Amino acid sequence: MKSSKTKSPINRIAFIGNYLPRQCGIATFTTDLCEAIDLQFKGTTCIALPINDIAAGYSYPEKVRFEITEKDIDSYLRAADFLNLNNVDLVCLQFEYGIFGGKAGSYILALLRELRMPIVTTLHTILKEPDADQKHVLEEVAALSDRLVVMSERGSEFLHDVYDIPPDKIDLIPHGIPDVPFVDPSFNKDLFGVEGKIVLLSFGLLSSSKGIETVISALPRIVARYPDLVYIVVGATHPNVIKHEGETYRLSLQWLAQQKGVENNVIFYNRFVSHEELIEFISAADIYITPYLNKAQITSGTLAYTLGAGKAIISTPYWYAQELLSEDRGVLVPFKDNDAMADQVINLLENEAERHAMRKRAYMFGREMIWSEVAQRYMESFERARIERRHFIHPGIIARARDKYQGELPSLKLDHLELMTDSTGIFQHSLFTVPNYSHGYTTDDNARALLVTALLHEFGNVELEKLAPRYLAFLGFAFNSEKGRFRNFMDYQRNWLEEKGSDDSHGRALCALGTVLNRSNTPAQHGMAAWLFEQTLPAILSTSSPRAWAFALIGINEYSQKFAGDSRSGQVRNELAAQLMRLYKSNRSDEWCWFEKELSYCNAVIPHALLLCGSSMSNKEMIDVGLESLDWLANLQKSGKGHFVPIGSNGFFYMGGERARFDQQPVEAQTMVSASLVAYNITDDERWNKEARRAFEWFLGRNDLNLSLYDPTTGGCRDGLHPDRVNENQGSESTLAFLQSLLELRLVEQSHLSIKEPVK
Repeated sequence: MKSSKTKSPINRIAFIGNYLPRQCGIATFTTDLCEAIDLQFKGTTCIALPINDIAAGYSYPEKVRFEITEKDIDSYLRAADFLNLNNVDLVCLQFEYGIFGGKAGSYILALLRELRMPIVTTLHTILKEPDADQKHVLEEVAALSDRLVVMSERGSEFLHDVYDIPPDKIDLIPHGIPDVPFVDPSFNKDLFGVEGKIVLLSFGLLSSSKGIETVISALPRIVARYPDLVYIVVGATHPNVIKHEGETYRLSLQWLAQQKGVENNVIFYNRFVSHEELIEFISAADIYITPYLNKAQITSGTLAYTLGAGKAIISTPYWYAQELLSEDRGVLVPFKDNDAMADQVINLLENEAERHAMRKRAYMFGREMIWSEVAQRYMESFERARIERRHFIHPGIIARARDKYQGELPSLKLDHLELMTDSTGIFQHSLFTVPNYSHGYTTDDNARALLVTALLHEFGNVELEKLAPRYLAFLGFAFNSEKGRFRNFMDYQRNWLEEKGSDDSHGRALCALGTVLNRSNTPAQHGMAAWLFEQTLPAILSTSSPRAWAFALIGINEYSQKFAGDSRSGQVRNELAAQLMRLYKSNRSDEWCWFEKELSYCNAVIPHALLLCGSSMSNKEMIDVGLESLDWLANLQKSGKGHFVPIGSNGFFYMGGERARFDQQPVEAQTMVSASLVAYNITDDERWNKEARRAFEWFLGRNDLNLSLYDPTTGGCRDGLHPDRVNENQGSESTLAFLQSLLELRLVEQSHLSIKEPVK
């Protein structure tokens, strides 16, 4: 297998199916596929969720993260919860009726219905004539899966003709095989004490459907011509056969060999061999035989392995063998035909040139089946599944979109805000709903939190009186008097990680301080807020970020509601607003009504700031620019179905380039809500109230995936919308973005058509 790794955008893949050391073909396949993907793609973590058929389970390797109990449906539901909570990007299911509980394996449906990520299912059995239960289960597995993988053309035909599954949902990927050299069979014969002998081989878990008796019955004629020939049967009896029948079948084969007088020519290797041992057995074989009795077999790992090793193969004509051994890559004999089997073995042994030509054709065909190639094909299928999930959400996911906006705003729930706050301030990030201490605190988030507490004062909310001073104290501690700037990042041990924070963090702090001075009804906070505002205002003029200017302008406009006579704040406002106007005039065109050559983050905050400045300065040109740029942005961030689609953070949008659709961030919805409400307040145009509502509905599930970002059980907000799922972490930025949007919309409701100017 190739060891060079390719970078994949899929970070975490979960494989559901039996897993080694459980003894079955599905376990071998799942394990090999999982390890091949892990080996081939850097940055991708593969985990496994096997199905246990025994109470004790198995001694699994580290990749196994969760074990499913076959006959316990609750175990399947717990597995779904585990996958949803562990940031899994994609699930790869190995489907075989017999490994799952319920009628025709129906318990697996309970798991699939709950998953929030794309599903790619490999179908190991596809029945041409299923019963009603089998047909129903496979059809629903197909409906819940984003892509289906088959290993043969016939399997693809059955899916379309029998199950009415469209061909464009199906990927044909061959059964993976080890990458082994093309060697002479004599090379490894000494390992098994058969040097100098002709070796026929069959391997796999033993059961009566394998047809080994056909070969044993053919041996007398073959041995008469080639007395130094041995037939090696490798593999333990299938565990399910052991449970119900014991070793009856193997004993019957031994008795048959004795009856035919060939007991010395048959070797039973009665155990489940390792991967390395199996390759050695295959390499020692002159002819490999699969004498299966049932034509309705859509795949065979044993046949794939031996073809890829360049073996001369004789098989009965089950479906997979017909396809794989076509074009003279092997020989087919009728089912249960001892004489035909003997004829073909003798013919291949007598015609060495024909046998070796067959071997070479098989080996060359198998180059496309080695695991490194198959892993690449699977990753392509996974990528298609992720892309398609962006445009189609199956009904099960739509049904789970919670809190769809119905015209009424959600109730205010502050539990998560309180949970994320300690005696120092608000934590920056969370792991799911739990504060993440390792990332500490930021001025950015404490400024946001301070602003939200100021808005809460508008409603007379005193529940969080104890929190506002903590956020304000954090800003005071963040101020570096020597630099005249705020620091931004602080670790959990209260160590500052820089002397000067970002331009944006400085602007956000000014925004929050101005809002406190205007809206807070707690005079005790005004003194410190006013002092910090005065000390840090001059430094905003030395920054270069248009968004930092916009945040500061919003704060200045809030401050001016109480202190209109402060000439210095007026001068700073005039200078920053003029800089934004110059940017707009130098970058605007008929196709690009914006302030820069790119759209990145918190875009709506810039027209928001200009609208406030134009209104307070009675400057119609500023208002016109604010409305024009906001209108252009609003139309750009609207899907064909009418819902809000913010600029994605994975690449943003450069003029003339391709727009990033994902990841979508809550702060983009919040800034659009705030800016649209300002436009509504200034123009009294109902269109802007609708734009604010449209952006807010994004939080509640009216988005590309029909999934709610807001969590009504915690009052928190999930951190973003990926192409196929939500980010389950509920960090401060996201939660505060939701709360600020909700509070501003409630202010509109409260005052009907007249509101105070909303803030960022």
